[in-house]
Amino acid sequence: MRSGRGNNPHKKKAAMYRRIRHNRPAVFGITIIVALLLVVISVDSKTLSEKRKALNEKEMELTSQLESEQARTEELDEFEKYTKTKKYAEEMAKKKLGLVHENEIIFKTEDGK
Repeated sequence: MRSGRGNNPHKKKAAMYRRIRHNRPAVFGITIIVALLLVVISVDSKTLSEKRKALNEKEMELTSQLESEQARTEELDEFEKYTKTKKYAEEMAKKKLGLVHENEIIFKTEDGK
């Protein structure tokens, strides 16, 4: 004679369906958690891409500012070299002090310039 346990295929299917029904809340919970993680990751990636754009714009701005400052530094270096020349000293003596060379004739207009 057969024992009643486990030999009936209908009982096996019923037990399998019971296990599946018991796992449904867990599977649903895991699905919700995965969906929430995907939402959080997509929002964070969008935020990071916006920050990256802002940083790229700031980098471009700073790069252009650096280039202009380097050009200004070069101009100042050239001006510093020029101020050490005799020609600059003569120009400043004429302009600021009103000095002239010997035998140099100065013409002024009627309005004093």
